[in-house]
Amino acid sequence: MLSLYETKPSFEHVCELLQKTGGNYIPVYQDVPSDLLTPVTAYLKLAHGSKHSFLLESAIGGETIGRYSFIGANPYKVMKTGAKEATKGDPLVPLEAELNSVRYVQVPGLPRGSATGGAFGYISYDCVQHFEPRTACDLPDPIGVPESIFLMCDTVVAFDHLYKQLKVITHIRVSDDNATNDTLSALYEQAEGVIRSTIEMLFADNIPFPNQKPIELGNEFKSNTGQEGYENMVRELQKHIVKGDIIQAVPAQRITRPTSLHPFNAYRYLRTLNPAPYMFYFDFDGFQVVGASPEMLARVSGGQVFNHPIAGTRKRGKTPEEDDELAAELLADEKERAEHVMLVDLGRNDLNRVCEPESVTADKLMVVERFSHVMHIVSNLSGELRAGKTGFDALRSILPAGTLSGAPKVRAVQLIYGVEKERRGIYGGALGHFSYSGDLDTCIGIRTMVFKDGNAYLQAGAGVVHDSNPTSEWHETMNKAMSNLTTIEQAERYYHTLQQQQQPH
Repeated sequence: MLSLYETKPSFEHVCELLQKTGGNYIPVYQDVPSDLLTPVTAYLKLAHGSKHSFLLESAIGGETIGRYSFIGANPYKVMKTGAKEATKGDPLVPLEAELNSVRYVQVPGLPRGSATGGAFGYISYDCVQHFEPRTACDLPDPIGVPESIFLMCDTVVAFDHLYKQLKVITHIRVSDDNATNDTLSALYEQAEGVIRSTIEMLFADNIPFPNQKPIELGNEFKSNTGQEGYENMVRELQKHIVKGDIIQAVPAQRITRPTSLHPFNAYRYLRTLNPAPYMFYFDFDGFQVVGASPEMLARVSGGQVFNHPIAGTRKRGKTPEEDDELAAELLADEKERAEHVMLVDLGRNDLNRVCEPESVTADKLMVVERFSHVMHIVSNLSGELRAGKTGFDALRSILPAGTLSGAPKVRAVQLIYGVEKERRGIYGGALGHFSYSGDLDTCIGIRTMVFKDGNAYLQAGAGVVHDSNPTSEWHETMNKAMSNLTTIEQAERYYHTLQQQQQPH
């Protein structure tokens, strides 16, 4: 069948690349103009009728749009791990086994390391108990989601915001015993059919908007600690700092907010209210994860490992002048600087465990980045993977980030579990993708909400050191939680007003 758009690479080029590289997995794609679509409308069309789906977006530094948005639905496989799942233990073991069979062929026109296909999902904070068995403990799990979920997707739509076009990508998988020309021709034709049907869905007239239930205004949030309980956690951890057990720890509170707001409507509001380097919406069939995280956990691209510690916080100012004053005050604050340097050192230590030590560097040190409600001190670290080490090893070394646990890390994790007395779940874990190329890109599960059973769950923590003021740390957690709480409240008001207007008079 004739196609309006050219399939790349050509069939002849695919055969040539497979033969030349000895690969068994190759992407093919078509470039389509995107001027009539947005990532939101494209997601709604592709996800309609699918139990599992995702939308990944980015705003660099919180103020500039990232080049690509990625959309996927109808995974060919869903991998779950956890106490109530068939697979238990380290979630990276089955994932690595799944991806190890792939000999990926890089093709021109698709950027290396981008999310063209592979595993999309999360690893919870509590998986540290598999990576560092000394932290294992039996605690209540108030939200009750799997320890990890990965959506394995062969077909992905990538929005290229620079060139205003879509890349509709799928993959040809070749086994060693079916690599004949006729078989490859049939597989290529099949891939073109998948691309064609995806394009038809994208340009269908109907947009299947989420079914928004009636909004009830006035729901209040509830903290699992309250101010007094949180301040007591801070004081308890400070006792361990005085004893010399730890230098720093990051206790968190969990907030539960009842809401009938559809999670995707919450995401639509969040992406305008709080643009961030990692914005994501995951539908995991039974619960949804909505977030705008400012902090990379680990990115691995071409054997390079990247980590971006964020530590040190101030509220945004009401004017640009006040903003600048607060930024200068933040950088001059000895406690915040000491806390940040400590976590940069911890990040370097995490990288040293898997990288060539002499390659580990701070590419950017102590720069203020601004987000919707707060500003942070940010540093960028990188290193080169040692021979025999993989991106999976890097993630095991880095998760959880020091900025969500403390220093020394293992002891801080143990003590945090001791004061919080609950599993953290997705908060402080990793969300992102593991691509067929062996690269990965994950953020930390902060500024993130889990929508489940009529509630939105969100968590926020603060770095506690010897000089910390318990009340100030409580206020910091509330400032961090405010972007998500504000999102829910404003979105509820918007959709409530819309529903009132649509009622017959």
